[in-house]
Amino acid sequence: MSAIDIDALRKTAEEEITVVSSGQALEELRNKYLGRKGVLAGLTSEIPSLAPEERAAFGKKVNALKGALLAAFERKQASGTASSSAGGAAAGVDISMPGVGQPAGSIHLITQVAEEVTGLFARMGFSVEEGPEIENEFNNFSGLNIPLEHPSRDNFDTFYLKAPGGGILEEKDGKLLLRSHTSPMQIRVMRSRRPPVAVVVPGRVYRPDAVDASHSFMFNQIEGFLVDRNVNFSHLKGVLESFARGIFGEEISMRFRPHFFPFTEPSVELDVSCIICKGKGCPLCGRKGWLEILGAGMIHPNVFRNVGYEPSKYSGFAFGMGVDRIALLKYGIDDIRLLFQNDVRFLKQF
Repeated sequence: MSAIDIDALRKTAEEEITVVSSGQALEELRNKYLGRKGVLAGLTSEIPSLAPEERAAFGKKVNALKGALLAAFERKQASGTASSSAGGAAAGVDISMPGVGQPAGSIHLITQVAEEVTGLFARMGFSVEEGPEIENEFNNFSGLNIPLEHPSRDNFDTFYLKAPGGGILEEKDGKLLLRSHTSPMQIRVMRSRRPPVAVVVPGRVYRPDAVDASHSFMFNQIEGFLVDRNVNFSHLKGVLESFARGIFGEEISMRFRPHFFPFTEPSVELDVSCIICKGKGCPLCGRKGWLEILGAGMIHPNVFRNVGYEPSKYSGFAFGMGVDRIALLKYGIDDIRLLFQNDVRFLKQF
């Protein structure tokens, strides 16, 4: 084939590509010219039979033809005028219509609730801190005025770890463990800062509990505390009432019940009216009409002494809540295991 014939072939091919109206026809043209047994392959196979002085010029012409045809096919494909349907242009894609979106992921419900709670306290002036999940026994227990004989320090209630060098550390307060609450950050923060301090601490905690509808060996807590001069129980009450209304709504009813915690004195638990029955009584609230959401109290003077604060000069309050429990109550979920089973049918509702 001469150079003139190649030029004519290029013109013919480009005209055919221009007028083609369906994706199927366009693909047939592509195979006709660029396929393994197509026109370009045939021209390339002729090169060895040419005279040596003709091969270079002919090869350049063939390569130029190939480049021109590839560009023509790309332009046609990009124009969208060749429908992928055998029905022709009328059955083509309407590029003016909105596309089909891909499903997007979302933040896990526990993270959503934790961010909502910490954001609420941040707006009250609390800073948000995080602490290590591996703690020593002093920060987790002794520093918080939890005595050696307290049952929470038993192996049945706490995950103790082996020291990096092997074995368990001999010193009682030096034992390593998976923190059983986020309260150890009280000790860490107060040891490193002087009052005033106002901090909330979200994080995972661990206890060797049997897994059921309301318990898990790993769950999420938020600890909060505030220390300054002249802090009293009315400040604690006001902060917790603002929190409860911010999470559950302005219409929620609350009550404070006396309780006992080693690290606070006096101590209370905060109940809110059941979000399902509105205080009338139902299975979720045990027919009581109330749901316990957190424990709190004024920080014990012994805790202040353990961190170097003067109880005669400073006072403060602390509170702790389970994020998972807040999520269950806020959204009326009856089984904590649903939060950890990665069932998309459940999680995509939030």
